[in-house]
Amino acid sequence: MPVQLVFATNNRHKLEEVSAKISEDIKLLTLEDIGCNEDIEETGITFKENASIKSRYIWDKYHLNCFGDDSGLVVDALNGEPGVYSARYAGKHGDHNANIDKLLEKLRSETNRRAHFNTTISLIWNGEEHFFEGIVKGTIRHERSGTGGFGYDPVFQPDGYSITFAEMSLEEKNRISHRARAMDGLINFLNSLK
Repeated sequence: MPVQLVFATNNRHKLEEVSAKISEDIKLLTLEDIGCNEDIEETGITFKENASIKSRYIWDKYHLNCFGDDSGLVVDALNGEPGVYSARYAGKHGDHNANIDKLLEKLRSETNRRAHFNTTISLIWNGEEHFFEGIVKGTIRHERSGTGGFGYDPVFQPDGYSITFAEMSLEEKNRISHRARAMDGLINFLNSLK
């Protein structure tokens, strides 16, 4: 019988991506699958803290092996903004266009446009916490380019590429993205438990 592992999300797309990569010995569950309808509030000031808040909440309340993640964009010239506030940078959670508008306005007179995306995963396995991090470095374009992806993808150009994340195919982005790199660390750990 497969071991159960809760992914502290209700995003089915994320779940499918992870399920396709891990061993058949592990069955992934969402928050909905375990009857968790609470909105787990991210009150941390780092990606690591927010990821840990999610996984610890599930472990403490349900005593199930679980992992949570947090991601965001870190811009050098803005002292790390938007950081953990990436999804709600302009105020409303998930308003990607407003977030990009605010970012481009703040960078309007900046010559240093270096930035990186970060994903941090907190896994609690049998009560022990493990962290996995993925980073992809790049620059912020002066204007949007491409229609794929989400969030800041239309203005983020990863190092070594002449196109933005939003101009890449999903497969290409998933090979090099911060989330893919963090997930690879998690999946390697899980597969080593066999």
